[in-house]
Amino acid sequence: MRYLLAPLSLAMAACAPNVDPTPQSAKLMTWGDLTTRDRPKSDATLAYGAHEYQKVDIWLPRTPAPHKTVLMVHGGCWTTSIADRTLMDWAAADLRDAGYAVWNIDYRGIDVGGGYPGTFADAGAAADAMRDHAARFNLDTRKIVAVGHSAGGHLALWLAARPKLPADSRLRTADPLPIAHVVSLGGLPDLERTANTPDNGCGVKVVADLVAGANPVDRYRDTSVAWLLPVRVRQDHVAGLQDRIIPLDLKTDFVAKAKEAGDDATLHRIERTGHVELVSPGTAAWDKTRELIAKAFAQ
Repeated sequence: MRYLLAPLSLAMAACAPNVDPTPQSAKLMTWGDLTTRDRPKSDATLAYGAHEYQKVDIWLPRTPAPHKTVLMVHGGCWTTSIADRTLMDWAAADLRDAGYAVWNIDYRGIDVGGGYPGTFADAGAAADAMRDHAARFNLDTRKIVAVGHSAGGHLALWLAARPKLPADSRLRTADPLPIAHVVSLGGLPDLERTANTPDNGCGVKVVADLVAGANPVDRYRDTSVAWLLPVRVRQDHVAGLQDRIIPLDLKTDFVAKAKEAGDDATLHRIERTGHVELVSPGTAAWDKTRELIAKAFAQ
């Protein structure tokens, strides 16, 4: 992938502790370990807007229709120059092989016209476009499971929380696509907490840039999922115990807040797992994610 390697490698190096807690026999994956694999291809791509990043890739299984459908959201610190939807190609292909359709969305990052409201509006428009094309691609939209990685974990949860947006929010829409279940992989749902955690791999400035156009009195009320609790949507949070990009306490704190608010939220800690393993087929973390997705559709 042309965007991801250098910026996130630097971020990982900046966040690395002095002593590597990972056994020598279980070194963490790098982004190159994933992105140098043969790249699978999606079955279709469509535009939901005029910008080059207002696109969705559709991955269709060879199983009988209608297809159980996963809404997928990539990460990259809400910054397009770090990552785009193609980071999720291998995960999407693996889910396609497992019999799911995947609606893999892209959106404008803070560096290409996103931020507030652009990044959020794009994510919402990309998700809602699924209903417009469901018949064409034989998608079953009665139960949508959203899967997001890193900053995409925040956006996946935010998409599920949209019905809770304040009435005067610029991001509120009349009929957002309902999300039945969210699987957040190393996510950052509490933006305010993230902005006050300098050792997060995205840094604190990127959060300030993301919410800069929001309500000046309270920039987090319709951008941070923590302010929209309870979401009333089941949540599974998958965390690598050796993740050097997203500190574990960002997940534990949010899950505690979600439970206290009454949400069904579960944290899954995966040993010998960093940030890359979370979206890499063949790892323990991805095996757990597939298990959680299957369980979500079975419920």
